[in-house]
Amino acid sequence: MKNLIIFLFIIITFNACTVTSHYNVSENLEFKYVNEKDRKTYELFGKEQAIKEIKVDSVSDNDDFSDEYADEKDDMDPFEPYNRVMTSFNDFMYINLLNPIAKSYATVVPQDARVGISNFIHNITFPIRFANNILQFKFNYAAEELGRFTVNSTIGILGFMDPAKESFNLEKREEDFGQTLGYYGFGQGAHVVLPIYGPSNLRDILGLIGDNYINPLTDVSSIDYKIPDRPEKTLGITIFSTLNKTSLNLGKYENLKKDAIDDLYPFLKDIYTQNREKMIKE
Repeated sequence: MKNLIIFLFIIITFNACTVTSHYNVSENLEFKYVNEKDRKTYELFGKEQAIKEIKVDSVSDNDDFSDEYADEKDDMDPFEPYNRVMTSFNDFMYINLLNPIAKSYATVVPQDARVGISNFIHNITFPIRFANNILQFKFNYAAEELGRFTVNSTIGILGFMDPAKESFNLEKREEDFGQTLGYYGFGQGAHVVLPIYGPSNLRDILGLIGDNYINPLTDVSSIDYKIPDRPEKTLGITIFSTLNKTSLNLGKYENLKKDAIDDLYPFLKDIYTQNREKMIKE
């Protein structure tokens, strides 16, 4: 458990996906963009998700039960005071520590090398995706992940290259244990912002624990294929992986923050929640 806590507190990731927005819609469901933020949301969420958002907004704005609906939403965030403090802390750490270091790293290490490292890390964490596709009865996706791992580990030189996609059109099938729990009907629970790690919820924290048990890059369990055998090694791998990932996404977090206007916490919370819901449904 001590190793797990160290791992949770050190991972750095900001889930940058899409922004919850409002749309005007006609009877034939053609959208009229209100602003640039709406356009980005529609492009990433798609029409179906946008329609869902409109229905929710309609209930909130027009029905007699709008106040009750708002109270219900508020009740789902019992850790809000803590979450706000931790969001500010994470933002400070990213802007003043991780981002500057990642920029320096990017000037030293060529992009092709950094992409290769990212491919290698993704390839070696194959057991997480394979197991969770099996658990969700997505056997065709599990087979596709197995095919990707086999091809990239051999022809792709241990996964540094991605011939599975480029030559065989085998797609990545991202699944984790948090999504698996959602697939079986587990609610997300209260929203929790983890130190450094960022937005999460009680269900996804449990999912992270499950994934770390089979993740080759952690020492949480004693499975034979584990690479690190001590917390220090897990920490080093995690820091390096996070640094490399950030160097490939420079500027994205800053662009995301521009749409937050005044309050960053609910903005990031909504993005995370919407993205996880979308991933579970796919």
